[in-house]
Amino acid sequence: MSATADHPTPTFHSSLLRSVTVDQVALEERAASLGKRSIKKATKVAGIRLAISMCDLTTLEGKDSHGKVIQMCAKARRPDPTRSDVPSVAAVCVYPDLVEVAKGALAGSTVKVASVATAFPAGRSPLSVKLTDTRRAVAWGADEIDMVIDRGAFLSGKYRMVFDEIVATKEACQRSQGEAAHLKVILETGELETYDNVRRASDLAIAAGADFIKTSTGKVVPAATVPVTLCMLEAIRDHWFETGIKIGMKPAGGIRTSKQALHYLVVVKETLGADWLTPDLFRFGASALLNDLLMQLSKEETGRYRSGDEFTKD
Repeated sequence: MSATADHPTPTFHSSLLRSVTVDQVALEERAASLGKRSIKKATKVAGIRLAISMCDLTTLEGKDSHGKVIQMCAKARRPDPTRSDVPSVAAVCVYPDLVEVAKGALAGSTVKVASVATAFPAGRSPLSVKLTDTRRAVAWGADEIDMVIDRGAFLSGKYRMVFDEIVATKEACQRSQGEAAHLKVILETGELETYDNVRRASDLAIAAGADFIKTSTGKVVPAATVPVTLCMLEAIRDHWFETGIKIGMKPAGGIRTSKQALHYLVVVKETLGADWLTPDLFRFGASALLNDLLMQLSKEETGRYRSGDEFTKD
């Protein structure tokens, strides 16, 4: 589907070339201070449940099989098989050739199927290959596409090239019938080197039509950090103030504990408000996080920890 009057094709604007300066000291101090908030028991339980519903379970390995994906989807539907009151996660993320397997395993559930595309994780292929990758995943049923930007191009100052690739990928997310797949743009912030670059890449991705911006592929260290996430949330906030359009955010990689997840939720609430405390606008890309959330939920509600051996390892 081509651009319409309601959804015109984004155009590269000279403002995206302006110098970007992020106050590193202020950013890191605010990120740290928001992690010191005291959270009462009832709020903590609600936060843990919300975090569970925001998780994206992911398997992106060369040894991925149909059986592994089906098992992951079963956990996505019922994170704790012994408890029907625990919410499903938001989505599962797989390679394009496993999208149909995931769709079948999740039929009838609310869990979305995301697929990486555009030569994940490096993003170093011709645009035609990237777009074919995307169109195939969409045709096979992906609800969401996780694309990666070409960090080499970005760090070389080829901002228009990166912008145009995002616009083209967004177009490739359209379906001949039905709603388009949502586009999550992965910046791979661990390779962007500075907060100034993270802010510029966030602004660029948003301007090019991203539905979500995402920190990392999970293949590079460091992955998500609270200061980087705050930097990206501020880009989303400023775009919202300017246009009234809400863009989603997904920190991915390195988030392993309930305490960390609650810290991120506080940062989101204090930066963007309660409207963003929904899986439609905020996700955790952290499969290892889910089990700790389940264990902490049990602890808060019953006063005792369940053994980690009671949960599947993803």
